[in-house]
Amino acid sequence: MEEVLELLGEGLEALGAEASASTQIRSEEEPRKRFKLINRNQLMIRPVDVEKLVEADHPVRAIWAMVCELDWSRFEDDVKVVEGGKGRSKTDPRLLAALWIYAYSEGVNSARELSRMCSHEPGCEWLTGMEEVNYHTLSDFRTKDKEAQDDLFKQVLGRLSAEGLTDLKRVMQDGTKIRAQASGNSFRREDTLREHLKLAQEQIEAMGSPDSEELSQRVIKAKQRAAREKKQRLKLALEELQKFEQNRQESEKASRVSESDPEARMMKQSDGGFAPSYNVQVCTEASNKIIVAVETTQAGTDYDELVHGIDAVHTNTGQTPEQMVVDGGYIKNANIEEAAERGVDLIGPVAESNPVASLKQRGVSPDFYPDKFRYDKQTDTFICPAGKTLTFQRSSRHDGRIEHQYRAKAADCQSCPFRDECCPKASPRMVIRKEDSEAVKAFRAKMQTEQAKQIYRSRAEVAETPNAWIKAKFGLRQFRLRGLRKVGIEAVWACLTYNIRQWIRLIWKPQLATVSAAVAGM
Repeated sequence: MEEVLELLGEGLEALGAEASASTQIRSEEEPRKRFKLINRNQLMIRPVDVEKLVEADHPVRAIWAMVCELDWSRFEDDVKVVEGGKGRSKTDPRLLAALWIYAYSEGVNSARELSRMCSHEPGCEWLTGMEEVNYHTLSDFRTKDKEAQDDLFKQVLGRLSAEGLTDLKRVMQDGTKIRAQASGNSFRREDTLREHLKLAQEQIEAMGSPDSEELSQRVIKAKQRAAREKKQRLKLALEELQKFEQNRQESEKASRVSESDPEARMMKQSDGGFAPSYNVQVCTEASNKIIVAVETTQAGTDYDELVHGIDAVHTNTGQTPEQMVVDGGYIKNANIEEAAERGVDLIGPVAESNPVASLKQRGVSPDFYPDKFRYDKQTDTFICPAGKTLTFQRSSRHDGRIEHQYRAKAADCQSCPFRDECCPKASPRMVIRKEDSEAVKAFRAKMQTEQAKQIYRSRAEVAETPNAWIKAKFGLRQFRLRGLRKVGIEAVWACLTYNIRQWIRLIWKPQLATVSAAVAGM
């Protein structure tokens, strides 16, 4: 081994000597090339024209122009400092809002990252006038007051309406699942949650005192705050678990909740998997694809969200949409009847019930499916394929329809040679005749027309455009915040940003181009 190392060393020395000789020969033949040195170990002071940091048509100028037209009194209620008085001046809420809108439009939803952008990103530097903004200030502003944020969304919507960009004749509603700031592994059962809650309480009690020499008071307070927040989340998780148990269907699996984001729910994703998520419901008007309402829910499906969407549109605009266009996830008889009662023209695919899977599971032969039973309207009875009579038993109202129940005589089924094919697991055989309400009948008839089908075909382009912007352009595939209230605020910021970007595209840039052309022609 030592001999090998010696030979390797001799070889390297020889190569080095050869390279040195080659360099010496080359240097004698021609002068050495000279390049400008790069010196990074220096400080520089140079003048900056802040106004020229961004171009005249940069979106950040339009964002600032929009926020300056809004009413910020709700954000100024807790500001005690006045002109001529004592105290440190507060950061202008218009600046903080403009920073967040610009950040979301650039795909940034982190307060720390936005604070760093203020020191180097031209758009942020132009907004702040080259001043830095602390990330705590940005974070606190974003989650401070949900009602104020909702009012801000309404104000922007009002401005767009005043400029003719919104029309409630046709509104599309669609839901999208956005992942929560929680891992699927954080879901725990009640026993585990109670154990972790006990450990958190013990950790708080065992915290070092402020007089400890090992840790500074700042570190101790930070650790105590983190422990208290963890305990609070665990308590909320237990409360959410109890509510979930009360509303849980018998068919659902044993309930668990996340200890890091208790209000998140496991939801099916577009890729077929499941992940902790929230359901963001977006209502978009069809004329210019402006979002007119946004709601964040814990619902895993959209079946119960249509009425909430209609209410949210009315709350934001003061008007009820004339027409709502939705996909099959919203179509059920109760929603059809509710829309008809409110005078809303509902457009969506007709949902057809298919009991075949249930019949197969029960072992019923296809020769004895309900469509093989003949209904006699005069006697109000059903005749089975074996010739036996099923008589009327009772009627009940269920999900927007009346269900009439017919049952055969027990003796007829017991002696029937086709019993194992017709009712192998339950006898006597029962058949249900469903009768839709007038509203449901009218909806089904309407959706058979070519006009309604044409309207529905335009749904995807309008309804899914905001979702694509929010996820693909703004990068909001996972919430940064935790809890239903806070993720609701984050969803509002994203939709507010989307609306302002549409205003920039449809109004601000064309107006700017017109003014620039007029100036150039003078």
